[in-house]
Amino acid sequence: MILTPDALIFDMDGTLWDAVDTYVACWNSAFKQLGVERVITRSELQGMMGMESHALIKHAFPHFSQEQLEEAHHKVFRTQDELQLRLGGKIYPFVKEGLELLSHKYKLFLLSNCEKNGLPLFMQFIGIEHLITDHISYGDTFRHKYQNMHTLIQRYNLQRPVYVGDTESDSKESHLAGVPFVFVRYGFGETKNYSLAFDSFEELTDYFMSLPDFPSTASQ
Repeated sequence: MILTPDALIFDMDGTLWDAVDTYVACWNSAFKQLGVERVITRSELQGMMGMESHALIKHAFPHFSQEQLEEAHHKVFRTQDELQLRLGGKIYPFVKEGLELLSHKYKLFLLSNCEKNGLPLFMQFIGIEHLITDHISYGDTFRHKYQNMHTLIQRYNLQRPVYVGDTESDSKESHLAGVPFVFVRYGFGETKNYSLAFDSFEELTDYFMSLPDFPSTASQ
């Protein structure tokens, strides 16, 4: 059981939307520009979702030199910046409606291992900029998720945040930060280590909207 939080921090990919098909198109376009004889598939890229971008590139190109890795990183994510806002992704059911409701009760944050422009482009694509208190990504800081959670906690003096994600790595990062982890089963990954789990965003929204207001539980 989780006591009423004062903030909900959300992962992006696999939690709020599925943009893997867009990422695949971006990666393969970048490969052609690099002259790399490589095609990445949806299943391959989905299996790497949640990794920090530099680790992701290294995983995809284990035999590249450091210079080649940096060039690939630059090309892949510049291409993604150019195409993401146009191609977007598939928003999971009730995400936008749920975030609207939750924003009246909680501070909402986004935290992802994506590149610097990933979260702003996502918010712009689905039109939720006004609902999100702040966002932070690996591309902003080049720091691990648990460290970025600490940054948000300190910046906003959060007393009882939770992190919502869809992978085992999300769970591990939450625990490193000392933050309860909420698992969404409909995403990309699996984990048995969570405080709460939900099968849909509507179910998650209903649960957190049903909790008492934070001040009434602050003394517990």
